[in-house]
Amino acid sequence: MNPEFVQKGSVAALGSFDGLHLGHMAVINDAKNLANMLDAIPCICTFSEHPLKVLTGKEPPALFSGDVKDEAFRATGVEVVRLDFASIMHMSPEEFFEEILYKTLHVAGVCCGFNYTFGEKGKGTPELLERLCMEKGVVFSASPAMELDGTPVSSTRIRNALGGGNVELANRMLGRPFKYRQQVVDGDKRGRTWGIPTINQPFPEELVTPRHGVYASRCVVDGRTYLGATNIGVRPTVKRDDPVSSETYLLDYEGDLYGKFVDISLLKFLRPEKKFETVEELEAQIRTDIETVRRIGTMDVYV
Repeated sequence: MNPEFVQKGSVAALGSFDGLHLGHMAVINDAKNLANMLDAIPCICTFSEHPLKVLTGKEPPALFSGDVKDEAFRATGVEVVRLDFASIMHMSPEEFFEEILYKTLHVAGVCCGFNYTFGEKGKGTPELLERLCMEKGVVFSASPAMELDGTPVSSTRIRNALGGGNVELANRMLGRPFKYRQQVVDGDKRGRTWGIPTINQPFPEELVTPRHGVYASRCVVDGRTYLGATNIGVRPTVKRDDPVSSETYLLDYEGDLYGKFVDISLLKFLRPEKKFETVEELEAQIRTDIETVRRIGTMDVYV
């Protein structure tokens, strides 16, 4: 634990932060601002794994994972404290406040969302947390619901948007494009024979699966950015019963990417995946998709 917590006190942003969306960032920014006022150290207090995984053995599909998740947390500029949920799940709300927040994190301030719950069976509420803070002279702040288009931002709403192909709405709620990073693997090289080579990547199993189809994408290779036409799905024209994969044509890229890790950010849904009657029809459609991406490549969505 950061020794400065003892010396200066911390301001803890509390939550699962399973997507670092606009609502989560409001809580974190609140903690950063309060820490600056109190001359304390801001931190994100979350869990090493999703509570539902501990409680039920299953967790909601992730909105980011692996290195992408770590980068998103680092980008906040705030230290992350990850608690082992299994070891604290039976603490009462009062015990959690006393043992974790007050004695371990030495909180001078606490920030949470309007619907935050804590303690055994989620019995603790923001109202109870505010009372516990007042008793110890700890500054408390609860962020109201963050709304977009008149509806609260939530991880569930983002998952639903991605599942429906509304990646632009999902990205607005995330405050950044939905992104994954996977290694390029060997494919059937069919696109290469057509003069439109693509990179094949297994789609991360733990991530929420966007609607199967073709997307305009932003791809980062060795620090350089390219526009891409990305198909997410099972390639029904040429494959049967394959796991979900990501297949991308990088515009204006030449080179061999096998074995490299490439970032794919989804920007705009172009069309649903479909089974073509012939591979010639598939080839023609891929060329059309590429030209669509090239034509809209200057839109603000790519900025």
